[in-house]
Amino acid sequence: MTNYIAVKMLFHPKEPKNFLGITFHGVFPKRQHALAEKLGQLVADELFSISDVSAKIKEFATSEEAMNEVGKRIEMTIRNKLVQAFPMLAMFLSDEMVEKVTGLFKNELKDFLSATSQGMGEKLEENLNVQELVKERVNAFSSQKLEELLNQLMKKEFKFIELVGAFLGFFIGCIQLGISFFAY
Repeated sequence: MTNYIAVKMLFHPKEPKNFLGITFHGVFPKRQHALAEKLGQLVADELFSISDVSAKIKEFATSEEAMNEVGKRIEMTIRNKLVQAFPMLAMFLSDEMVEKVTGLFKNELKDFLSATSQGMGEKLEENLNVQELVKERVNAFSSQKLEELLNQLMKKEFKFIELVGAFLGFFIGCIQLGISFFAY
């Protein structure tokens, strides 16, 4: 029972309560800002890097898959929309010419996307602070939401603490009973 109460006191009371001159406040509600700070630091330093995101953006923007899709779109535009806008071009556009123009635009676009994605990545790194973002989000959690989240993550561990506490309490109680019994 004491461990069950101890686990509950991690989250309750959500607001500080005074009782006989002693202030009671749940550990997590009391330390939510410190938790947010440390969690933000952990995520930014160890788990999530904006430079990794930037590299992935650049990698995808210039990938073979992306360039093939771009090539299809350019070819479709040349064959359909350009010919519709300028019907006379249909006489001069051979398949070979469409392929050359498509290849030329594809290469230019690949260079452009490579440079642009590099710049976008740098701007993302300058303007997105993962540590602050995580900190703000965790601080914005209500005490109830924080309790639900931590209970979901640590339900088994809390139950283990309660059971071990019950076992130890029973064991120590038996020892005390034995000492008391043999002392008299």
